[in-house]
Amino acid sequence: MSKSNGPCLSGGNGSGGNGSGGNGRGCNAEPLPTAQAMMLESDGFVETLQLDFEAWRAFIRASCGDQPEVIDPSAFAGWMQPVSVCGLAAAALKIECGFAALDLGHSAYRSERTQRDVRFAGADYYYAVFQVAGRSALTQNDHAVELAVGDVALFDAARPAACFANDAQWLGLHLPRQALVSHLGCEPEGGLCTRGGTPAARLLFELVRDADKGDGSAFSPADPYMQLAVFDLLGALFAPSDPSGVSRHADKLFARIRGVVKDGFADPDFGPREVAAVGGISLRYLQKLFTARGSTCSEFIYSLRLDHATRLLHRRASLGTNQPLSEIAYACGFRDYTHFARKFRHRFGYSPGAAARDRVATATS
Repeated sequence: MSKSNGPCLSGGNGSGGNGSGGNGRGCNAEPLPTAQAMMLESDGFVETLQLDFEAWRAFIRASCGDQPEVIDPSAFAGWMQPVSVCGLAAAALKIECGFAALDLGHSAYRSERTQRDVRFAGADYYYAVFQVAGRSALTQNDHAVELAVGDVALFDAARPAACFANDAQWLGLHLPRQALVSHLGCEPEGGLCTRGGTPAARLLFELVRDADKGDGSAFSPADPYMQLAVFDLLGALFAPSDPSGVSRHADKLFARIRGVVKDGFADPDFGPREVAAVGGISLRYLQKLFTARGSTCSEFIYSLRLDHATRLLHRRASLGTNQPLSEIAYACGFRDYTHFARKFRHRFGYSPGAAARDRVATATS
């Protein structure tokens, strides 16, 4: 499987495995009594090629750069099945290590993703991990979460992480970073987990389970809409509750967006839609960034254009040139002089012509 076809645990997203420990605790809470009924079909790997540990390790390394280890390679068996969930790439992963009922503190299987592995893989996406059978423990960003059947965790493929398990099965959902961040309006933290008993987790698990039952081969016209539902549920589960974390990310993003506008304001065709496209965010998120600061993107664009106009008027007066004011308007991103003059008067209280005469008088006095 290529890097784009579906992620693996601790560096991508995946699913698989039948194992013991389904009554364990996930996120420090008991799973719902109905968790077993939510499980994906564990016999979905019947026609999937079984991998020994060397083949599994090669697959994991090629997929996401992780470095898996196991106590007894000769007892290991793994399966991987690419699937599609509402048009999003996903993977079902299953491992059997030959050591049933071991405590997670003495796991038979470990897969680690270091900072060096992150640089090597070049992955830049999120992945949601659904615990389908068995138990597992995952770590990222100083978070250590233990997943039981029905639990859901969110991880960042661009950050180091680790996975510990015995016999287990997961389903992982590949989430393009730009699409997720644009939809949520923030960048969620990786390494978080929610227990399967929450309504949003249960709905998301049901949606993924139902999608996995199909053959995943045909595109559905409903897929784009269902993807929005997936993102909404992920937002309900993992959107930051601490506004300070959102603020820090938003401030950095807003600074970058300001730079985009400063580079393009002189183009008369450059508007909010173009800013959003260049900035790699949705128009809705762009509007949200400016609204939170008491402004709009259009107002900021016009502000830069008028600031540039005052500089050109000052240079015109200093050099004593007769540059037409219409040329200055065009150079600042205005399509016609009338629009430029109206905006200029609204901001400064006088016309561009009056400003030009005043600056000439000041320069010659």
